[in-house]
Amino acid sequence: MAKEKVKKNLEFKNRKAFHDYFILDKFEAGVELQGSEVKAIREGRVNLKDTHVRIIKNEIFVLNMHISHLSTTHATYRPDERRSRKLLMHRKEINKLHEKVTKEGITIVPLKLYFNSKNLVKLQIATAQGKKLHDKREDLKAKTMLRETQQALKNYK
Repeated sequence: MAKEKVKKNLEFKNRKAFHDYFILDKFEAGVELQGSEVKAIREGRVNLKDTHVRIIKNEIFVLNMHISHLSTTHATYRPDERRSRKLLMHRKEINKLHEKVTKEGITIVPLKLYFNSKNLVKLQIATAQGKKLHDKREDLKAKTMLRETQQALKNYK
């Protein structure tokens, strides 16, 4: 029997961003990686929880994204796990993002990291506006109500 290669849909979401922000516009950006970081991402050694995106000197960077080392990488070739990584976007898109960010209360947050159809690492980023505490509570109430109704319908059948 020949072993078939099963392609896993690797996708790492930043759930905290959906909880803390209203998502306005979404963009796709490539990520500039070093060494064995792609292999580490394939193994699932990524954390997007505390990441944020900044525009510095007309270039866009993702800061504080944690990609752990593989056990097989040599100590001298290990890049810093929380280093700032440059995002690859067109100049027009970066300018558009910069215009929106200069407005009050709008930030850029990473939403998910994934491999596209051409097997390249992409980061979905979005312009977002912060939620107030009462908005977060309303969202939680809506989620629990939806969950309870789905459970009731499931038990009814």
